[in-house]
Amino acid sequence: MSVELAQVPAVRLTLPDGSVKTFAAALTGAELAASIGPGLAKSALAIEVDGRQRDLSHRLEGEHAVRIITRKDPEALELLRHDAAHVMAEAVKELFPETQVTIGPAIEDGFYYDFARPTPFSPDDLALIEQRMREIVARDEAIVREDWQRDDAVAFFKEQGEHYKAEIIASIPDGEEIGLYRQGGFIDLCRGPHLPSTAKLGNGFKLMKLAGAYWRGDHRNPMLQRIYGTAWRDEKELAAYLTRLEEAEKRDHRRLGREMNLFHQQEEGAGMVFWHPRGWTLYRTLERYMRGQLEEAGYVEVKTPQLLENRLWVASGHWEKFREAMYVTESEERLFCLKPMNCPCHVQIFNQGLTSYRDLPIRMAEFGSCHRYEPSGGLHGIMRVRNFTQDDAHIFCTEDQVEGESVRFCELLKRIYKDLGFDDVLVKFSTRPDVRAGTDETWDKAEAALLAAARAAGIEPVLNPGEGAFYGPKLEFTLRDAIGREWQCGTLQMDFVLPERLGASYIGEDGAKHRPVMLHRAILGTFERFIGILLEHYAGRLPLWLAPVQVVVATVTQDGDAYAQEVAAALKAAGLRAEVDLRNEKIGYKVREHTLAKAPILLAIGKREAEERTVALRRLAGGAQQTLALDDCLAMLRAEGSVPASS
Repeated sequence: MSVELAQVPAVRLTLPDGSVKTFAAALTGAELAASIGPGLAKSALAIEVDGRQRDLSHRLEGEHAVRIITRKDPEALELLRHDAAHVMAEAVKELFPETQVTIGPAIEDGFYYDFARPTPFSPDDLALIEQRMREIVARDEAIVREDWQRDDAVAFFKEQGEHYKAEIIASIPDGEEIGLYRQGGFIDLCRGPHLPSTAKLGNGFKLMKLAGAYWRGDHRNPMLQRIYGTAWRDEKELAAYLTRLEEAEKRDHRRLGREMNLFHQQEEGAGMVFWHPRGWTLYRTLERYMRGQLEEAGYVEVKTPQLLENRLWVASGHWEKFREAMYVTESEERLFCLKPMNCPCHVQIFNQGLTSYRDLPIRMAEFGSCHRYEPSGGLHGIMRVRNFTQDDAHIFCTEDQVEGESVRFCELLKRIYKDLGFDDVLVKFSTRPDVRAGTDETWDKAEAALLAAARAAGIEPVLNPGEGAFYGPKLEFTLRDAIGREWQCGTLQMDFVLPERLGASYIGEDGAKHRPVMLHRAILGTFERFIGILLEHYAGRLPLWLAPVQVVVATVTQDGDAYAQEVAAALKAAGLRAEVDLRNEKIGYKVREHTLAKAPILLAIGKREAEERTVALRRLAGGAQQTLALDDCLAMLRAEGSVPASS
């Protein structure tokens, strides 16, 4: 008997709370959950073993740190979305057996699957597929992993007529584990993990749209049909997401740009922006505000060339890294590039003459116009463009000054974001990427210094491994807008590499040459994208100080024309951006039109107002109309519409 017991493997499992459970024999993740309690057994979706997610059917032997993943955990969403893709593929195969399946990953907010089918799917087909998915969920089909040999799996899928799937498996190196997952009559290639059964998916999913996609992303390959869907923990979360989408559609900056007559884009300048007078007014107002903040914070502003010979970009390392995104031209047998960023140009200014340690830090800012080639499929209004202006700056300092300069920058950034209406800021700490410049020793020093600086600024950033710039680690500042979407905008990057490559140096207290540390920093990111974010955040109803047209003076009758002109002139003299609407239209029509154009304030002028030298003030975002004496109105709007002051 003792010999038999000795052959049974002991199992020792450490749970997240530090408690340890021991078992005399191997057991599955599902059995572990059941041993803890029936509630956990019912809610368990998968298990994490030593940091790696596994199916609940995974057998546990030996010693491990384990965690049961339930619907409440952050990881649950990706599991649910991945399973939704498989359930959708099963539904498609049942309804349209001639269809071949290819790949179907989970993505942000949902999932997709690419299908090869001679007949295009229609919107009506989506409704049928979604209904069949719900039937598959109701069947509660067990989802079971099977381990196959590669060649056997290739042969199996070829026999099934699934040539795309066979091609994927054939590309996997021989000897690697091939995992297939079976649910009902459907089987698919997948690393996993997956839910224990289709019923665990629930009904918090919806198919969203159809699109085309080339096989393996190559335009030389056949075009496939992609079905996108979204999946959530439950129907309540799904409804909330669909409401957010509806709200996001109303806030789309491209539509607002048309309604507010701010800008347009056209094919002849794909990825470029044609700023209209009102849009350019908004742009210049934001630029003027930023310039004031930078001057107050001790920055000097510079301007550098747009076109530079490629040897500068070779020396900096950008040619190797960004060549495919750079616009290139040739002149006099020399190769030139439109600058994709400003950093090497600022080093050139720093390198003019001798710099002493007493001159540091130097905070060098530029509203630099840059060009980068973005594939046409990636362009998106003014959010993703080919020509953009960065609110760029570089701080040249000593190693001892890094912490203080980083704290100063973080304080400036927070103040600006607050002025612009963003109080909710997430900070990520992005560490060394796989492909990078500089030695590991340099990266160790840079990462340690930047993390210490963040903490000195009262920030405990979220680790974002492998996402640093090729020359150094960075802090990334992400804003959350009015409907909960996140936008990465600001950045602070520490760079020991570029000063070395471009020969930057200063004379230290010891009389010797030293390399400065270069802090790359931006707050808005780019003016174009940030203006798009502002428009969507405020749904076009910008704060009065930012609004391109702050006040519209509109006549009720022609009796008020002369006084309306006088009021508009007084508003402009007070520094307010005002327009006059003297058209022979009813005041209700004018109110509706200017409301659509997102003018903040309308002053209605009729015979009575002209006689009494008053104005009828109406806030077009809502609120009761009030009658004010002209001087009182001017004083109130002047105070309300002024640019936030530096503090």
